[in-house]
Amino acid sequence: MIQCEGGVKLKKQEALGLFRKLLLGRLVEERIRKEYPSDQIKTAAHLGIGGEAIPVGVGHCLPKGTKAFGTYRNHVLYLSMSDDVDGFFAEMYGRLTAPAKGKAGSMHMCSPEHGLMATSAVVGTPIPLAAGAALASVYRQSRELAVVFFGDGAVEEGVFWETLNFASLRQLPMVFVCEDNGLAIHTPTSERQGFRSIPEAVAGFNCHVASGDGSDLQGVIALTREMLKRMAEEPKPGFLHLTYLRFLEHVGPGEDFHIGYRRRPTPEEAERLDPVRRFEKELLQDGYSEPELEAIRIEVARQIDRSVAQAQQAPLPPASELYTDVVTG
Repeated sequence: MIQCEGGVKLKKQEALGLFRKLLLGRLVEERIRKEYPSDQIKTAAHLGIGGEAIPVGVGHCLPKGTKAFGTYRNHVLYLSMSDDVDGFFAEMYGRLTAPAKGKAGSMHMCSPEHGLMATSAVVGTPIPLAAGAALASVYRQSRELAVVFFGDGAVEEGVFWETLNFASLRQLPMVFVCEDNGLAIHTPTSERQGFRSIPEAVAGFNCHVASGDGSDLQGVIALTREMLKRMAEEPKPGFLHLTYLRFLEHVGPGEDFHIGYRRRPTPEEAERLDPVRRFEKELLQDGYSEPELEAIRIEVARQIDRSVAQAQQAPLPPASELYTDVVTG
């Protein structure tokens, strides 16, 4: 099991850029929460508040040419890889100006030109797609990396174990990233999994395994860098297990602690498990100034305002769009 303690050395612009990505993901989803009751947003929304450090941190370490695949909880992954706020909100509002002309919605965001090849609403389906991309790179002798993000619920799908077995057997250049919030919708891990822990179960395969706190951006970066280093030294797949707190309900803009299937975190726990607030505090402790961070907040908020206004004014797709960009057979 790979262990990696302590923070990472970040150059100033690198650190501020990471803060911007975390903040962009958070403020975009907070804006969705605000706009959702108006019913103008034309898609279901699985918000990832609390999990931002995983796609931002892992994505920060990926080499050029990496092909990424993700889940329906993909907003921060999409934004951190593409920085396309205009396209994101156009897609959320179902507009013709969106990258997929409103067909992708929240759950199928992708940006192949930025390396995000596909995301899917069907649990587990991106996992073999990533293996296919990794296998193709082996045949091309480029050994470009493939990375797939999935939740702990996907570990209970047969396709996860089949793909992990195949990737380990063929030593594919592939990273499995398990975003573990301890819940499959409302069902906790203890009621679903008959093994002691996911990392222990995976460790029986011929792959590198690492586990860490997905709320700690610097820890995620350190762990991912060490994983990629080990994979370069001993070519075989990597498995990153990162835990985090899902602050909101499974799908939708609200909280759901009142339902009773999980307890509300204490204020101290919420502070510690909030990756945006945590990294902000670390930056301030390292000597960054509040005005520097506030300038980023203002810039990001203005960008979101512009993108939302633009999406709201953009045209809806005509009925004829039902028959375009559709593959059959």
